[in-house]
Amino acid sequence: MVAGTSFIRPLHFVALPAFIFLTPFMHIAIIMDGNGRWANRQGLPRHEGHRTGAVRVREIVEECTRRKFEQLTLYCFSSENWKRPQLELDLLMNLFREYLKKERENLIKNDIRFSVIGRRTDIPEDVLAEMDESMTLTKKNKGLHLCLAVNYGSRSEIVDAVKQIVEEKIPSGQIDEQCIADHLYTAGMSDPDLLIRTAGEQRLSNYLLWQLSYAEIWVTEKCWPEFDVALFDQALNDYAQRKRKFGGLPDFCR
Repeated sequence: MVAGTSFIRPLHFVALPAFIFLTPFMHIAIIMDGNGRWANRQGLPRHEGHRTGAVRVREIVEECTRRKFEQLTLYCFSSENWKRPQLELDLLMNLFREYLKKERENLIKNDIRFSVIGRRTDIPEDVLAEMDESMTLTKKNKGLHLCLAVNYGSRSEIVDAVKQIVEEKIPSGQIDEQCIADHLYTAGMSDPDLLIRTAGEQRLSNYLLWQLSYAEIWVTEKCWPEFDVALFDQALNDYAQRKRKFGGLPDFCR
C-alpha cells in the first residue's frame, strides 16, 4: 500500500429473493387440488392422497406462521364435493376430525387463530364439535389467521348474504359493496392478495369469487401432495415481481 492512501474494501452485494420483501400483512388463499390424482399415479387409494395432503397443510401453515403472514385460507371441501362416493366422503370427514384434534395443540402453541367458512348443514355433528372447539380455544390468538373453507361455495355465500340483508330490511340506498362484504362469511377479513392453485386447473371453482376480484393468481401443475415449501417460495417470488394496478396504470405509463 502506498503511504498516504487508504485501502477501501470493495462491497459485495448479494441478490436477495424478491419474496423476502413481501409485506407481513399478506393474505394467501389456496385451492388444494389433485390429492386423488396424485394417489392414483402412485398406485395408492384416493384417501392416501388426502392424508398426504394434510401433511402439506401443516408444512405451509408453519411457513406462513414463520413469515408472519396475516391469513391463510384453504379450500378444503366445496359444497359440490358431496357428489363424491359415500366411502370417500366418510374418509374425508374422519380425516378432517382427526386433523382438528391433532393440530389443536400446535394452533395454540403457535398463537394461530382458527376459523371456518361455509355452511354448517350436512357436516357431521362430531366434526362440527371439533371445529367449534378449535375456534373457541384460539379466538384470542394474535398470530396467523388460519381459515378453512368447508362445505363452501361462493355463490351460496353471496345468496346467504343477500338473504341476510333482506331479513335486516336494510334500505336499498345503504346497500353498497361494503354492505355486501360485511354480510359474507368472510366479514372482517381482508381480501386475498394471492391465490395459489395446484394440479394445473385454470379456474376458480366457485371459490371466493367476490374476495378474489383483484388477487394475483398462480397455478402449478404439481398436485397438492407435491406442494412443498420450495414451491411455495417460488409462488411468493413470482408474486413479489408482479405489479398490482387495481384498475389503474403503472407509474411508467402516467
